[in-house]
Amino acid sequence: MSAVSHAGRAAVTLATVLPYAATIFISSFLLFLVQPIIARQILPWFGGSAAVWTTCLVFFQSALLAGYAYADLTTRLGPRRQALLHVALLLASLAFLPIIASGSWKPQGDETPMPAILLLLGATIGLPYFLLSTTTPLLQAWYWRRFQSAVPYRLFALSNFASLTALLGFPLAFEPFLTLPQLGWIWSVLYAVLVALCAGIAWRSIEELPAAAAAARVHGAPPAASAQVTWFALSGMGSVMLLATTNHVTQNVASVPFLWVLPLSLYLLSFILAFDHPRWYRRGLFQLALAALLPAMAWYLNSLDLWIAVPVYFAGLFAACMWCHGELALLKPDPRHLTRFYLMLSLGGAAGAVLVAIVAPLALHGYFEHGVALVLLALLATARLQGAARIACAAVLAATLVLVGRGIADYTDKVRVMERDFYGVVRTRDHASPVPYRAMYHGAIMHGGQLLGDEQRNVPSDYFGPTTGYGRTFRALRELRPRQPLNIGVIGLGAGVIAAYGRPGDRLVFYEISPRVVEIAAREFSFLRHTAATSSVVMGDGRLSLERETPRGYDVLGIDAFSGDSIPMHLITREAMAIYVKHLRPDGVIVFQATNRFVDLMPVVKRLAAEFGFEAMLVSDSPPDGDGADYWYSSTDQVIVTRSRALLETPLVAEAVTPIEDRPELPTFTDAHHNLLRILK
Repeated sequence: MSAVSHAGRAAVTLATVLPYAATIFISSFLLFLVQPIIARQILPWFGGSAAVWTTCLVFFQSALLAGYAYADLTTRLGPRRQALLHVALLLASLAFLPIIASGSWKPQGDETPMPAILLLLGATIGLPYFLLSTTTPLLQAWYWRRFQSAVPYRLFALSNFASLTALLGFPLAFEPFLTLPQLGWIWSVLYAVLVALCAGIAWRSIEELPAAAAAARVHGAPPAASAQVTWFALSGMGSVMLLATTNHVTQNVASVPFLWVLPLSLYLLSFILAFDHPRWYRRGLFQLALAALLPAMAWYLNSLDLWIAVPVYFAGLFAACMWCHGELALLKPDPRHLTRFYLMLSLGGAAGAVLVAIVAPLALHGYFEHGVALVLLALLATARLQGAARIACAAVLAATLVLVGRGIADYTDKVRVMERDFYGVVRTRDHASPVPYRAMYHGAIMHGGQLLGDEQRNVPSDYFGPTTGYGRTFRALRELRPRQPLNIGVIGLGAGVIAAYGRPGDRLVFYEISPRVVEIAAREFSFLRHTAATSSVVMGDGRLSLERETPRGYDVLGIDAFSGDSIPMHLITREAMAIYVKHLRPDGVIVFQATNRFVDLMPVVKRLAAEFGFEAMLVSDSPPDGDGADYWYSSTDQVIVTRSRALLETPLVAEAVTPIEDRPELPTFTDAHHNLLRILK
């Protein structure tokens, strides 16, 4: 064996390694570039929910598992049959190009989102993505079979470096300058080039050296079952931490690829460092980092101060992934068993994705998976250590468990109702003083509420009080058209507070994507039952619903859809604005809810309004100071968009509006091109 290995190593040159390295690099680059491209394209179709990304990750991890299983199983076919099969599949995959999802996949509003997304992804990028996922393990196996060199595991580090390059390149280099259709075509051309490269190497793998072939058949004892279970557990833990942390952040900031990419980049970076060279993983250092950061993440479990919490989350995620993947690198087997090693890694990754994206929403009524992941990670670390280190880790486990328990107790304190669907967690909570008040929460953010008691049950509250943009718009329109009923449409139901402004003869249509929100608004709040207007609810994404409808002639169209504290970006693009204008009366008003702690939506709305010949004015409203008697009002920013000078000049509106600062460098947001980095506060 040693003679064969020595001869193989002697034959390895840059010219022989380069085709393998280049093909693995391009394959991994495309594998991770397609993720934000396709997710970004379909995100608007399913309401802009953060769950779209986690569902996509389930597909990506499952396809990766299938690819690694294929690589492991087909090595048993022999070089010739394996190569012929792979070339045939590569050629067949060209039929999937270009990788732009057809508009026929847009949901109609009554679909179950997760199966629809998985089916869409399978039909759009299924075979190309599957074959891309096979490239790294297959080429490493072919390389080992041909050269018997120790390089294969460093090729794994190279593949993760390529993946990281694609992920970081998307928000920083590709998304700001290229549209999604352009990116889709560029990706498709590069994939066709990859097919040619990979087919050539597959064919060359048939012509392996006889001595190397003989050595490759000496498999030796397979890895022990306990070792394979450990590989699975460590990989699965890294995947659970990735998805749980990503969910936690995107629910409270925005569901956009930029914020998906950061945690995934940290995840990949840990793979690169762990498998490139042993010097990068200092076990003691990362154990100490994990011991400090696990309780810190648990402490900030319910924090809305995300400028502090997010760095803690991401630092903790990196430390967790470095520990998981560093331990995996220490346990990697002889390269003869690398396909089995990668299979168990991908099986763990897929299992982690399924647990967070599918099992957790079905089994848990609230966002508890992040806390559960922290406890499981502390348990796994304790099990891996020995002696005094295990005792210290047990103390960290105890502290983490206590802090997670405290966070869950705070999250559920005085909660009347807590229900969950694909689009998030909805809770209601009663406040007893100074007057009884019931609030609705989506994620950690309040989305409307109602004063309790017969006399006050139809009083507009929270973000919709009489001095807000909504309140002033409705009151001004009543003055301008005293005997004319209003036709009102609102994207986003919440507790249904806007219905309090309805009068006899008015027509009011809410567009709501979450079945849980509709059920709880009807069961826990009475705005829809007690409004004087004729009201209805249209299920499905508001923009897609309006796109399918004939012009409604709305006097007021409210854009008030949020998931946690994030507004779906597809509701503030040029194409969305064109749909709104189609449904608006010539002198009608669009009211954008622009209240956000992290994203400055005002200049985006101003630019859209100007393009369509509208004026955009800001109404910033704060509850009055005093003894707290008006605590049911919240500070809010709303943008009134209209062509009606008469409305803007009414005293009610004129006294409250302020101009929005223009940002000439900010491009108009479109479906194909928008960038969150430009509007972060």
